[in-house]
Amino acid sequence: MTAQLKVVRAGLFDTLQDLGRRGFMALGMPTAGAMDRVALSLANALCGNPAGTAGLEIGVMGPDLLVEADSVRIALVGPLSASLVEAPDAAPKPLDSDRTHLLKRGQVLRVGMVEGSSTAYLAIAGGFALPPFMGSLSTYARAGVGGFEGRKLAAGDALPLARDHAPPGDEKKIGTPFDYGQGPVRVVWGPQDDYFSKRGRETFTGSEYRVSKEADRMGIRFEGPVIEHATPVDKGGADIISDGIAPGAIQVPGAGLPIVLLADRQTVGGYPKIATVASVDLPRLGRLLPGQSVRFAAVSVAEAEALRRDQDARLAKAIAGFQAARPPGGIDLVKLYEENLIDGVVF
Repeated sequence: MTAQLKVVRAGLFDTLQDLGRRGFMALGMPTAGAMDRVALSLANALCGNPAGTAGLEIGVMGPDLLVEADSVRIALVGPLSASLVEAPDAAPKPLDSDRTHLLKRGQVLRVGMVEGSSTAYLAIAGGFALPPFMGSLSTYARAGVGGFEGRKLAAGDALPLARDHAPPGDEKKIGTPFDYGQGPVRVVWGPQDDYFSKRGRETFTGSEYRVSKEADRMGIRFEGPVIEHATPVDKGGADIISDGIAPGAIQVPGAGLPIVLLADRQTVGGYPKIATVASVDLPRLGRLLPGQSVRFAAVSVAEAEALRRDQDARLAKAIAGFQAARPPGGIDLVKLYEENLIDGVVF
């Protein structure tokens, strides 16, 4: 019997994502990939997987998954309200996030809602037994490629697993929640910041912008003060010859409001880009919900590179600092052994 996870109930927008489909933008193929590479990397590390292993990206609300394997080890990372149903008539038991869990055949994992964030992640020890497309399992739903049949999960889908049973080992958890940083989203000017007036650039970095309802894996439209172009819009100030779109590119079309382009962005575009989000802050944008607000602050290329190196070092430190995790409702033997259980005994 094939080891698999069967979708009993679909979530809102759940897709398989790895770290992206790289090297094909010249052919018009977007990179796709995880909106929050930090969370996916943590989930994979908890499961003992390579960082680039595909996991399930949970969009707002996750699915119910029936375990059809002898056993499977999962890792949940992100603010999830997950639970486990051990038998058809049993009450669900809450499952903590930011740790691994061992599931057995016939149990149902209810991934639940993502609280206060747009994305969370589910990794599987060993990963999924699915064929890559252009070297990646990332789902690009607009073209119907990658992942599971090129689309979000639906009820009745069966996700084949690479392992029919969980690898040996204890459960792990993240010791300290990863610090994504606070304050303004850091950006590097350009490549077309000269298409905007001095007042327009000052408006961009001096104002607060709110995430609109038009926010998805392709990008985020922001609402807020209008950014002035250097040349009037009716004279072509909001148009350029189409060129390549980097991750985090910030287009400003004729309406004067910024659009930050994300994982499923188009490969080329014809609007001027006032700035580009530093890669260190792309995971923060991947977690934003409509109605939340951000500010932008300009940094140099050298500063952006240093910030990313620091984040990568902190991520490696967080992975090295994983701790043992007790089973739900069980005894934490590590902490028990640390206690002085015979204090006060007289011999």
